[in-house]
Amino acid sequence: MNKKLIAGNWKMNASLSTNDALVKAMLDGLQGAVPAVDMALCAPAPYLAQLQTLLQGSPIAWGSQDVSAHEQGAYTGEVSAGMLKDFGCRYAIVGHSERRQYHGETDAVVAAKAQRALAAGITPIVCVGETLAEREAGETEAVVKRQLAAVIHVVAHCTSEIVVAYEPVWAIGTGKTATPEMAQAVHAVLRAQLAAATQHPERVRVLYGGSMNAANAASLLAQPDIDGGLIGGASLKAADFLQIVAAAR
Repeated sequence: MNKKLIAGNWKMNASLSTNDALVKAMLDGLQGAVPAVDMALCAPAPYLAQLQTLLQGSPIAWGSQDVSAHEQGAYTGEVSAGMLKDFGCRYAIVGHSERRQYHGETDAVVAAKAQRALAAGITPIVCVGETLAEREAGETEAVVKRQLAAVIHVVAHCTSEIVVAYEPVWAIGTGKTATPEMAQAVHAVLRAQLAAATQHPERVRVLYGGSMNAANAASLLAQPDIDGGLIGGASLKAADFLQIVAAAR
């Protein structure tokens, strides 16, 4: 059985000084112990070199919040998977709802990004999730299955190498969260879809990414098909992040 994965997504919140203090507080909190779960911090691209320095040799891996769908070329402002690999990234978030909403990323673009990450030896954390309108219309299952199917179609036999994060859009940054039962129901749907798509579905960790925090982490992580969390605001506070890690053991 896979270890659970607790991955922090700092979003566009970072500075050299705050990163240094936050990471050092996390490492101090671990007190040199190897946690029973996998941990990662996904930072804005300018700070990946700093994370590489701070986290090298520690139990915490690091990753990016995005990756280009292109390998190289005239794509000003883009960051390729090869570049992320140079900075030791273990993970790359792809298809976060904020990228889909504010940057117009389609299912096809997300799938291409996942493929680029895998080709560079980086594990894509593939985000799927429905809006409030879609949930109220009874479309949750159809939406998340469509989003995941696009990635499965492109990465094919490498499906077992991805991580999936279910992030109900209505619960991101709002303070709202799906009940453990609501989250589990969608995770079960995704698990069944993965079982039909790969010979090794047990290798794929399915994370919950909708405002998981120190208070609700234990009840969410106790669900049978929730393999960890993609943590937003709580990953900016060392004590909260470590409390979630402790709840995942």
